[in-house]
Amino acid sequence: MKYTITLVAAALMLAACGIDGEPSTPEPAAKSKTGISITGRAEVGVRKKW
Repeated sequence: MKYTITLVAAALMLAACGIDGEPSTPEPAAKSKTGISITGRAEVGVRKKW
């Protein structure tokens, strides 16, 4: 029973991907007038050293 519920939940989550249409690129942000800009990159993952 747990397996079935897990499969149904996973299927519903995957089915919800893209439900609002095709993906679109975000609008460019307005330039900062203070002269300060923040940029960067974020990564999430698991790393194991062998």
